[in-house]
Amino acid sequence: MKYLLKNAQVYTAGEFVKKDVLVDGSFISVSENIQGDGALVFDFTDCVILPGFVDVHVHFREPGFSYKETILTGSKAAARGGYTSVCTMPNLSPVPDSVENLRAQQDIIDSDAVINVYPYGSITVGQLGEQLSDLEGMAPGVVAFSDDGRGVQSEDMMRQAMIKSKALGKMIVAHCEDNSLLKGGYIHDGEYAKTHGHKGICSESEYGPIARDVELIKETGCGYHVCHVSAKESVDIIRRAKAEGVDITCETGPHYLVLDDSFLQEDGRFKMNPPLRDKADRLALIEGIKDGTVDMIATDHAPHSDEEKGRGLEKSAMGIVGLETAFPILYTKLVKTGVITLTQLVKLLSTNPRKRFGIGSEISVGNPADLTVFDLNEEYEIDPEDFLTKGRATPFKGEKVFGKCRLTMCNGNIVWQDNE
Repeated sequence: MKYLLKNAQVYTAGEFVKKDVLVDGSFISVSENIQGDGALVFDFTDCVILPGFVDVHVHFREPGFSYKETILTGSKAAARGGYTSVCTMPNLSPVPDSVENLRAQQDIIDSDAVINVYPYGSITVGQLGEQLSDLEGMAPGVVAFSDDGRGVQSEDMMRQAMIKSKALGKMIVAHCEDNSLLKGGYIHDGEYAKTHGHKGICSESEYGPIARDVELIKETGCGYHVCHVSAKESVDIIRRAKAEGVDITCETGPHYLVLDDSFLQEDGRFKMNPPLRDKADRLALIEGIKDGTVDMIATDHAPHSDEEKGRGLEKSAMGIVGLETAFPILYTKLVKTGVITLTQLVKLLSTNPRKRFGIGSEISVGNPADLTVFDLNEEYEIDPEDFLTKGRATPFKGEKVFGKCRLTMCNGNIVWQDNE
């Protein structure tokens, strides 16, 4: 099938230019005034065509927890949000800690995913932190290794994982959390926790393991990526490590950039791990994305059932959904307000994760047609009941935002189209 996308501003070669895009099969041509004989024509006047977004941190819950999400529903939600490549975390059942268990997930991906889905293999067996998974066996089939959802508590275990991963040419993607410092906490140990009688999670539980692992990276030379950075001290540690030439990158989530614990309500849709921290942390993260310390934005899309998220701030499960809201929230809150440019946002959502993880595609002649089209002028209200994900818990419910996804293509196939 041939498609001709006309009259949009196209992000290509690092800049926006008004061009037409011809998709023939799964490949792209980009130039002015393409005729496109026999192509289905879309007029995208006043829209932008962007490279498909890359999210290196999502939870699609299958196999094992399909009541929360499936590969099908998660990938459809991703497509609607403009994503064409995502990496799925290993807190599943069975945990992908062996070739056999990995295959259980890959079979579902092969049959049901509407976009490119790349699984992580777990660092340790069962994500229990006691012995290494079959890293060598899984290496050809995984994007990297992670125990996301649980921090690797043992320094020696992390050292062994790094040495093995380095030899296999794979990164460690780390959930940095020191369990000994949690003490039953479930939101940030800040002003809201103190005034409302909640148990807090200290920032050191995050930045302590990062500092530990920076020294291990120096020792082993392993490529290393930090998940969901939320604390100002973490940003400082990573900034210094980069200045020393350490092979480290990191991500933060949209919610950490636009919310802090002053926004908290007694509602499970404001509960995630790590938690929303204070304003100083949020501002440090913004400086981090502006100066390049924070390399990319990942949603940590983590759907749960309504019952699991309906138990209030204290008792609800950790995690919120984010794939269908990430771009409009970030565009509205950061780009339209002048904090960053649209070009910077594209780099955070697509270019930088693509380069670091080796997945995804930019818009250029001959490349696979992984792209998304947004109308930046349309304002609408975020309504969780309209989501394609099974999850409904978002702190952005009712927010008025700009940026409506009109079309997403993956490998030349239309995987999302706004019928409006």
